[in-house]
Amino acid sequence: MELTELEQAVRDGSLDTVVVAFTDMQGRLMGKRLHGEYFVEQGVADHGVEGCNYLLALDMEMDPIPGYQMANWEKGYGDFLLQPDLGTLRLTPWLEGTALVLCDVLWHDGTPVNPSPRQVLKRQVEHAGELGYTPMFGSELEFYLLKESYAEAHAKGYRDLTPSVPYILDYHILATTYDEPLLRQIRNSMQAAGIPVESSKGEAWPGQQEVNFRYADALTMADNHTVYKNGAKEIAHLNGCSITFMAKPDHTWIGNSCHIHASLWDGDKAAFSGESDIFKQFLAGQIACFKELAIFLAPTINSYKRYAAGSWAPTTLAWGHDNRTCGFRIVGHGDALRAETRIPGGDVNPYLAFAAVLAAGLYGIENGLDLPPALEGNAYESDAERFPHSLREAIDALEHGTMARAAFGDDVIDHYLNYARTEQRLFDEVVTSYERERMFERG
Repeated sequence: MELTELEQAVRDGSLDTVVVAFTDMQGRLMGKRLHGEYFVEQGVADHGVEGCNYLLALDMEMDPIPGYQMANWEKGYGDFLLQPDLGTLRLTPWLEGTALVLCDVLWHDGTPVNPSPRQVLKRQVEHAGELGYTPMFGSELEFYLLKESYAEAHAKGYRDLTPSVPYILDYHILATTYDEPLLRQIRNSMQAAGIPVESSKGEAWPGQQEVNFRYADALTMADNHTVYKNGAKEIAHLNGCSITFMAKPDHTWIGNSCHIHASLWDGDKAAFSGESDIFKQFLAGQIACFKELAIFLAPTINSYKRYAAGSWAPTTLAWGHDNRTCGFRIVGHGDALRAETRIPGGDVNPYLAFAAVLAAGLYGIENGLDLPPALEGNAYESDAERFPHSLREAIDALEHGTMARAAFGDDVIDHYLNYARTEQRLFDEVVTSYERERMFERG
């Protein structure tokens, strides 16, 4: 949607609300709803709006957390600037009279807030450009469709929730027909919002679904991923049900994945075609660096519960040709050849996950890393190197590594280490409290 189209829609009354938003550390949209006339008359497209900088220093429950250098009580939790990127301006057809624009997060002097997820990815895209490459990405995001509304799920403590379909519906046309009214609404709404849809399909557990979109340059794909994830939840809410992208909503369920497809282009030429040296080095970089970058790929305690043998979620850093037991599955032919990174779950922040994939791959290219042999057979039963099995292990890998700091900068790494340590500490406190209660009961 062009700015002139938005201005006309505001004048004729067909549009009255503009959501101005950015993505927080957890991948959620944060921002404001502006009246359409205010957005136009006050020149928000040029000057932006302000938001409290604590929005990049919160836990999942929206509580401010100590330890962040950019936002804290000592500095008074001031504002930063949300600067609209008009290339992301679009209608949101599922909300009446509403448009959405995504923002870059800036300080008041116009410099970027480096730990902002969108900025983290933009920095890696710029690095790829310096090497002569355009990174192209696609993400396959799985979710569970549940019969309870969000309010009902909350009232139940998020336990004993009811999948929309009571049996496995992977590729099952009849089973997915039961959910088709909602899935059709999601597909058509996203298409109308400027996100080209490819398909939807049932997945590997009752109530599990996947909607796939056309690949794009890395930043556009991360933007589309974010808009879709938020929009799908809004559409579910409007239909009295709920959707969760949580990596492992229940220990008895198959986890939600976010498979990431990545390739590099040199002008109009596919740099990976024919399993080129660039392809091999890019993949070797991911294998070499993913332990150190794990918190960007698996950011929560729950993320690691998804990694279980025989669960369709990988446990190793092995790669193979069209092998779904591996962390990296090589798919496509000719110019479409690419690596499907199967490690991230549905809970990832797409900007951070894409940045991790890209930073690792570029590290492999710049250092000319050798690709180990492909794995044939069952990676779950192999001796291939394991991806971290816990957030604690991932934190340790990042604390003792050097690649991530060189790629992202100290301010970014220290920021997300504080986030991960907080996640681990809060979990440990809950476990300790639970154990204390059990001991009291037994006493």
